[in-house]
Amino acid sequence: MTPIFSDVFTEMAVLLLVAAIVGAIGARLRQPLIVAFIVVGIVVGPSVLGWVSADDQVDLLAQLGIALLLFVVGLKLDLHIIRTMGPVALATGLGQIFFTSVIGYFIATALGMPPVTALYVAVALTFSSTIIIVKLLSDKREVDALHGRIAIGFLIVQDIAVVLVMIGLTALGEADGATSLGWEAIKVLVKGGLFIATLGLLMRYILTPLMHQLARSPELLVLFAIAWAVALGAAGEHLGFSKEVGAFLAGVSLASTPYREAIGARLVGLRDFLLLFFFIDLGAGLDMNTVGAQVVPAIILSLFVLIGNPLIVMTILGAMGYRKRTGFLAGLTVAQISEFSLIMGALGLSLGHIDADTMGLITLVGLITISVSTYMILYSHSLYERISPWLGVFERKRAHREAAQDGNAEQGGYDVILFGLGRFGSGIAQELQQRGHRVLGIDFDPDLVRRHESNGYIVHYGDAEDPEFLTTLPLGQVRWVLSSVREMSVNLTLLRSLRDHDYKGRVAVTAHTTNNAEKLKEAGADQVLIPYTDAAAKAVDNLFGVSGKQPPKGDRSIRLKL
Repeated sequence: MTPIFSDVFTEMAVLLLVAAIVGAIGARLRQPLIVAFIVVGIVVGPSVLGWVSADDQVDLLAQLGIALLLFVVGLKLDLHIIRTMGPVALATGLGQIFFTSVIGYFIATALGMPPVTALYVAVALTFSSTIIIVKLLSDKREVDALHGRIAIGFLIVQDIAVVLVMIGLTALGEADGATSLGWEAIKVLVKGGLFIATLGLLMRYILTPLMHQLARSPELLVLFAIAWAVALGAAGEHLGFSKEVGAFLAGVSLASTPYREAIGARLVGLRDFLLLFFFIDLGAGLDMNTVGAQVVPAIILSLFVLIGNPLIVMTILGAMGYRKRTGFLAGLTVAQISEFSLIMGALGLSLGHIDADTMGLITLVGLITISVSTYMILYSHSLYERISPWLGVFERKRAHREAAQDGNAEQGGYDVILFGLGRFGSGIAQELQQRGHRVLGIDFDPDLVRRHESNGYIVHYGDAEDPEFLTTLPLGQVRWVLSSVREMSVNLTLLRSLRDHDYKGRVAVTAHTTNNAEKLKEAGADQVLIPYTDAAAKAVDNLFGVSGKQPPKGDRSIRLKL
């Protein structure tokens, strides 16, 4: 079909307008934008309207989106979650991958697929969307719940597994025969080892000091992060690992720095914008003439993902001593296939391992499972209440591990999140820690972050005015959020963002004057600190206070009922 637009710019304009309209409809229906964007690709692509044919431009933007997606996943790769969750993350993650792959392979072969195609389809069914699940759990304020922590733990295991699978597929694609496969695997291992060792040296001696310097300019910090992701993606491509693996390792290399939350928060919008083109490209490449023949296999495989995957997770968690409710809520998070499944399918298509029909089948399963599982997760508690009488088989008589896990959840958490570590803020942090409180410090000055880290404090680089940054913080754990920043606009933005995130704890902010303090209290602050006024009152108390009636040691402004 001949495109109706004469230039690429007009095609892009039409594409973005259609995406915005369909995305708004999808959001209204509480659907992930992934589904809406794939639908856009189908509608404007050659199978339906044929409006868009800028394949090279869309493909380039799609590749940049994939690189940033894997970079952000690597950036948020918190191995501490896997360690603190003990064996449950590894056992559930690896167990679900194994059983889903095996059962999915037999289902695929029973549907008449050849072995290689069946293997691709089976592996595609195993991976769940970390991004979608974290977004849904965040919206429901369940990231810090036990089932939320378990789900995030085994989703990280899945993310690591999918990267290893893509490395293996790349090696398999480069092998020209069975005799050379072993040699290709050895070359991949050697190159991968050297690549990771080089990154390790860069992390140890160069990246952290460099990030401290770049963080003086937030724009430069974000620009470097994007350049680093794309550069290592290109390096991974040249080394034979694929750009996805290189971008993932780029994120991992920066994950140990105190700037990862700030970078991740600032890249969310750009990542989502570029991923729009990846999913549109997938939809546009879906041949609607072959979809009719794929409907029955897609429904069968989708039912397995929607029902079988949660049952597998519930069985594993029940055997490990978790209650049926925890198993059910965590199990629902694997009731869809991932964007990584689509990326892996696209990789297999480019390597010639599968054909376009198989890619269309995987995409169709993704559309069905992502759409249905979204509703399952949003209404998970109501769904559990309806079917809980039949779930007793997935629970031991004594759910011993759950009680222990709940106890461990309280260890290592925070009482207070403190924004601003200047002279006043660092004094508050020191006093609170001396009194036994656990403080997570946040500051936008890289020098202060580095100084306080060297003194043993837990400090993150971040901006109180960035609403996306707040989603990275453990707001569900803390009883107080403190701001020692004195700028009125910053504190008003922080109060509004905390309210938008449905923060249940208390908030104390800082003001210059009593007039500003009144405005901040009207905006929702539970307590307002006025450093000079508080210090003057404390000085008078010290000068004229009566013995035995002196105020407790420390600034009155931090006598918070924690």
